[in-house]
Amino acid sequence: MDTSYPREDYLPVPSHKRDPPPTGLVPPPPRDHLVWSIFNTIYMNFCCLGFVALAFSVKARDRKVSGDVEAARRFSSKARCYNVLATAGSVVLPLLLAALVITGVIHLSKLAQESVGFFTYQFGPSDEEDN
Repeated sequence: MDTSYPREDYLPVPSHKRDPPPTGLVPPPPRDHLVWSIFNTIYMNFCCLGFVALAFSVKARDRKVSGDVEAARRFSSKARCYNVLATAGSVVLPLLLAALVITGVIHLSKLAQESVGFFTYQFGPSDEEDN
C-alpha cells in the first residue's frame, strides 16, 4: 500500500466548499425558576402551590443538567404556572379580604348612623294627646 500521498477522503476541504454555519440562533436553555419557587414555598405558600412549583423547578434543573432540554422546558413551564398561581393567590386573596373588610366597615358605619337617628327620635306632645 502506497502512503506517500494523502487519500482523497482525508484531504482538507477548501474554505469555499465548506458548509456555512447555521444562521438560526440557538435557543437559550430553559429557566428553572428555582429562586421564585423557594420564595413561594417559604413566604407565600398558598394551598401548597409553592411546594409543587419547587418540585417542578428541581425536576427542570435536573433535566437541564442531564441534557434533556425538551423535558426541562415542560417542567419549567409547569413550575412557572404554579409559581404564578401561588403568587397571585397569595397577593390577591389578602387584597380581596382587605377590600371586603373595608366595605363591611363602611356599610356598618352607615347602618349605625341611620340607627342612631332612629333611636334618638324625641317623642314630644302630639296633637292627638291634647284632645
